[in-house]
Amino acid sequence: MDVSPERAADALVNLYRAHYRSLLGLAALLLDDTASCEDVVQEAFIRVHSAAERTRDPEKMLPYLRQAVVNLSRSALRRRILGLKLLSKPMPNMASAEEGAYDQLERDSLIKAMKSLQRRQREVLVLRYFADMTDPQIAETLGISLGAVKAYGSRGIASLRVAMESPA
Repeated sequence: MDVSPERAADALVNLYRAHYRSLLGLAALLLDDTASCEDVVQEAFIRVHSAAERTRDPEKMLPYLRQAVVNLSRSALRRRILGLKLLSKPMPNMASAEEGAYDQLERDSLIKAMKSLQRRQREVLVLRYFADMTDPQIAETLGISLGAVKAYGSRGIASLRVAMESPA
């Protein structure tokens, strides 16, 4: 027997009023949090409503709803388990919190050591290692000779080495 869309909607409203709590209880037996249970039951009602025009027998809506709640609960658990499996794997090329803290400490001590250098030594090292300039480019930028660039660079590296090796 075919059911009109209006009758199917009425039947669904009646099912909601009569069975929402029991369907919520069914979901609660399968899932562990109330929000997920409510989402599953609401999604089941949405799916039954979408298929209401294809439903020939309103008596079959409740078993369909129950099966939808079970299937959606299983899907939710599968997604959750998959998410946990993905989270448990370490992210590639990702530093641990300890490594990040150590890197920050090294960066802080490097900055402190750089600040302790003479102005020209600091300028030469910054242009060489942070701006990737060649010695002739540095000489031109700073307006000093190529020999001076090499001397400032050499002395700056030596001073940094001493500063970085000494305890803070």
